[in-house]
Amino acid sequence: MKKLTQLGSKTVLAPSPEKAVIEKVKNPHKGTDYAVRFTCPEFTSLCPITAQPDFAHLVIDYVPGDWLVESKSLKLYMGSFRNHGAFHEDCTVAIALRLVKEIKPKWLRIGGYWFPRGGIPIDVFYQTGIAPKEVWIPAQDVPGYRGR
Repeated sequence: MKKLTQLGSKTVLAPSPEKAVIEKVKNPHKGTDYAVRFTCPEFTSLCPITAQPDFAHLVIDYVPGDWLVESKSLKLYMGSFRNHGAFHEDCTVAIALRLVKEIKPKWLRIGGYWFPRGGIPIDVFYQTGIAPKEVWIPAQDVPGYRGR
């Protein structure tokens, strides 16, 4: 395993998600199935057509295999989308696929709860398969957009 390069030091955001580094640490409870949740209630990216900002509440749940995602690197990865132009579906699924590639979890799901664009909220969901049945996976419980 490579040495962690971002934790414990000042780190600037990568100019794009492709250039962002996702670091991992060994799972201290390898062989024990349990769920990990990351919630990103202030995710931002840009519309690829208008360059206007888009906002989402992302919830990532995963059951680790050999690795855990290092949380500061995940925060920096998420921040790298701030000036990235992509549709909601692309951002949500790309995050899931990148995490699967980097940490190879036993199971992963992401809920992308996007705030309205043009009056229509778009929610995007991705999951790698069926969660291990002995692991408690709580509901994401992010309410649908209700307006005012």
